[in-house]
Amino acid sequence: MVLKIDVDTWRGTREGVPHLVRMLKAHQAGATFLFSLGKDHTGWALRRALRPGFFSKVSRTSVVEHYGLKTLMYGVLLPGPDIGRECAAEMRAVQDAGFECGIHTWDHVLWQDNVARRDAAWSTAMMRKAAARFTQVFGVAPRTHGAAGWQMNNGAFAEHDNAGYAYASDGRCVLKEDGTLADAADGPHRLADGDKQLSHIQMPTTLPTLDELLGCEINGLTITTGNIAAFLLQLTAGATRDHVYTLHAELEGQKLAPIFEQLLAGWQAQGYQLASMADYHQKLQHLPLPVCPITWGELPGRSGRLIVQGPARAS
Repeated sequence: MVLKIDVDTWRGTREGVPHLVRMLKAHQAGATFLFSLGKDHTGWALRRALRPGFFSKVSRTSVVEHYGLKTLMYGVLLPGPDIGRECAAEMRAVQDAGFECGIHTWDHVLWQDNVARRDAAWSTAMMRKAAARFTQVFGVAPRTHGAAGWQMNNGAFAEHDNAGYAYASDGRCVLKEDGTLADAADGPHRLADGDKQLSHIQMPTTLPTLDELLGCEINGLTITTGNIAAFLLQLTAGATRDHVYTLHAELEGQKLAPIFEQLLAGWQAQGYQLASMADYHQKLQHLPLPVCPITWGELPGRSGRLIVQGPARAS
């Protein structure tokens, strides 16, 4: 079980990340923390109000409760704090605790809401800005990336190869309404941009996230904070395959931490090793993997389109 932690906000970095480090250390679990490194402009996300499904997600997941009113004002009524500059000590503490650190984005909302329609020059410039800040904070060059909102473009994927990343986790596996994989064979793969095959390995998220599940009715069951851990553990029972689970410092690192504690204990009881992306790459790097085209799609419980694993290209 690969644990991929997206850190979107200033508050998540300051409060959620240290809490997650303590929980993971208590369970002797590995994980990869992916940081937002520029300014926190979470308030700009209010522009998504006209997107289909946006209001239903907001009402289901109590955005104000989990993110805080102050965070939702950053970039609107309050200036956005510079996460990489103001939270460098908290970030380095994660590295010092022995966890893999990588890049989530420079500006979370700016990337998520724009990259799909921007060109390679725009995305590459933002990615290199994030990489420069990462090196400034951690004293080493970044090794991996996990896209904000699972949003990318062809030029951004190419930049992974240019930057020398051996692996990244930028997309999702397609899920059915019940949270199970639409194609049980989906998982790690390489990408094809037309006729060009990219060299880095993609490790797509294989499980639904807490914010996608909470408040939904699945097979007659309304998913609540009281049963969501059991629901996810049912999806992973049997330990017959590897999974990548994406969690958020703003959710599992704060008010939903008790749910994450249940998941950690449950996955270990099911026989999973809780690992980082780097650990997973060690297992995958010499294996023959399918090659899939860069593909967009939709997922249950999430508004808008995002990067999903496409059908494997014939060898």
